[in-house]
Amino acid sequence: MAGRYCEAGDILAADIRLPADLRVGELLAVPCTGAYHHSLASAYHGVGRPPIVAVRDGRMRELVRRETVEDLLLRDRG
Repeated sequence: MAGRYCEAGDILAADIRLPADLRVGELLAVPCTGAYHHSLASAYHGVGRPPIVAVRDGRMRELVRRETVEDLLLRDRG
């Protein structure tokens, strides 16, 4: 699994097994990643922060919503 962790293409988890029937849109939980996650995140890469969710007994509850493109552009006077 790879993605926007610090720099594009950073490895989030190596040598992990994912279900063969995993589909786009399914939940894949990744623990917070320290300074490059919500605590000190910025729009350096032009990418919004992911949501923070709680998962229990197979159910998800959103605690902090995903940052949108509109959020990123909110202060831009263009």
